[in-house]
Amino acid sequence: MKNKIAIWMVLSFAASGVALATEGHDHQQEEQKGQPHQVHGDHGGHDDHDNHDGHGDHRKDENHEGQGSHDEQSEKGHDDHDSHDDHSKDESHEGHGSHDEQSEKGHDDHDGHGGHDDHGEESVAELSRVQRDMAGIETLVVTTQSLGQGITAPGEAKLNAYKTTKITPRTPAQVVERHVRLGDHVQKNQPLVTLSSIEMAEAQGALIEANSELRRVKKLGKKVVSGKRFVNAEIAYQLAYAKVNAFGMTPRQIKQFLRKGKAINATGEFQLLSFQEGTVMSDGFVVGELIEPGQVLMSISDESVLWIEARLTPEDATHISVGSSARVQVGEQWMQGKVVQMRHALDETTRTLSVNIEIANEKDHVHPGQFVHVVIESQITQNGIVLPVEAVVRSPDGHWQVFVETAPNRFEPKEIEVVQTVGDQMLVKGLEEGETVVGKGAFFVQSEIAKGGFDPHNH
Repeated sequence: MKNKIAIWMVLSFAASGVALATEGHDHQQEEQKGQPHQVHGDHGGHDDHDNHDGHGDHRKDENHEGQGSHDEQSEKGHDDHDSHDDHSKDESHEGHGSHDEQSEKGHDDHDGHGGHDDHGEESVAELSRVQRDMAGIETLVVTTQSLGQGITAPGEAKLNAYKTTKITPRTPAQVVERHVRLGDHVQKNQPLVTLSSIEMAEAQGALIEANSELRRVKKLGKKVVSGKRFVNAEIAYQLAYAKVNAFGMTPRQIKQFLRKGKAINATGEFQLLSFQEGTVMSDGFVVGELIEPGQVLMSISDESVLWIEARLTPEDATHISVGSSARVQVGEQWMQGKVVQMRHALDETTRTLSVNIEIANEKDHVHPGQFVHVVIESQITQNGIVLPVEAVVRSPDGHWQVFVETAPNRFEPKEIEVVQTVGDQMLVKGLEEGETVVGKGAFFVQSEIAKGGFDPHNH
């Protein structure tokens, strides 16, 4: 009886365990079936599944076959998950490839427009006559010219000695009055300074006396006055006149002085006049100062024409001559000139040869003592198309270019090659003789093209 009760209890316990295990397993499967698929890559869900307490107990009670079946399902779930990840990755990769192809296609389509060069309106400037006049645009017809190789040298502006005079007294005197100041522009025969001299006073008195005697003799006539007295009177007058004139009075001043004809006017005062039109370059004196003969009171010079003294090596000097064309750079400005003098002796210190270049300076851009840069054309020349430097500009890609007038008021850029630059002139290649290019105002034309050079695709 006890054995039967024991067997029944074991069977009941086993049956209950099986039922509970089966119910838990079925419940777990139902939960798995009912649970929605989680976000890709959420491996935490699988970890929870593996560590589920009920399932852990189930693995302990179930046989190995059940264990293997569950592992296969779990593995399959992982495989499915990986497969889904791979699929997503592949799709993403294909999507990127599609995007690259579209992007490439978009760029190809953009290139198909030909860039700025294919848009005619983007590389052409059409200007009105008003714009040309306001911008000061000037054109020139291209011709073949000769351009000498450039010899460069430093230079210094100096007064033109042939257009400069110095004001000096011929007798000891004292400065009584100044009539002009440093930097003033004066005219020829304009009074510069009034001096007073004892020697001049004596000469003036002698002139008045000689003039009175000559007038008396002439009035009496040769019938009354002997010939000797008549000659002596004339000689005395000429000597007195020459002396006053030599001391600094001009014939006009002497004539005015004699018109007064009184000895009281022989004060010894007289004025020094300017010999030329020009600018007062120096006036190294003060009123009241005693001046010796030959002392320079003032220098007057015509600054409209200056000399530029350049120093060359003996080798470079052999390639130029008087009359050679030269260009002088003052700041950003170039001025045309020519060689007017060449010295034949080398400077003992620098061992260089000085040449004088004459330039026009009407607008007073250059001043004596100013240092400049000189380019002299040598006798070794080349023939070709010569343009002013301001006609040639840099393109956006760094090449040299000019603007050709292809139709009235229509300008197109054209690339050229610069062979040589001599001062403000360029020898170039890439243009045909007879073409019309912008000679002045190229930067304005370039800016007008740049304004219209926008990209219609916003790239």
